Amino acid sequence: MRAVSTLVYTSTVRIERIRGPLRRADIPAESESVMFGVHAGIAEHYGVAPGSESERAATLDYIVAAAGG
Repeated sequence: MRAVSTLVYTSTVRIERIRGPLRRADIPAESESVMFGVHAGIAEHYGVAPGSESERAATLDYIVAAAGG
């Protein structure tokens, strides 16, 4: 295995907790903030009511999408 000697990229992401599980993330190359929340079984686990403002894609959904891409 060869060691990496040159830094290629450093990601600078800012995440702000709005309330409860609702979060806003500023991600490089996106002109608008990305909102994260919870849904389905995740929301139920945390006691978040269906249809609330926090019913959005979860951070886990973005991780899975990124890994699949």
